[in-house]
Amino acid sequence: MQHALATLVVAAATPSPVPTVDPDLVTPGPIGFAVIAFVAVAVVFLVWDMMRRIRRARIRAEIGEQLDAEEAALRGDDPSAGDSAPPR
Repeated sequence: MQHALATLVVAAATPSPVPTVDPDLVTPGPIGFAVIAFVAVAVVFLVWDMMRRIRRARIRAEIGEQLDAEEAALRGDDPSAGDSAPPR
């Protein structure tokens, strides 16, 4: 038992050889740069489009609220009453 334990300790204490790797084989190179640049440009355009759509939706909602308020004022409704049906 002690012999097996001593063998494990000696095996764990000896460093394993460090493999040498050619740095040119593990770098992304120009193709990797092109892919990352393309992804970055795509993200910028997607964020730009999203902001444009959010801005449009907000403006449409504000205009809708203004039109509803004008319509309620013309009918003589109380704007604080909410969505009430017009009297028949």
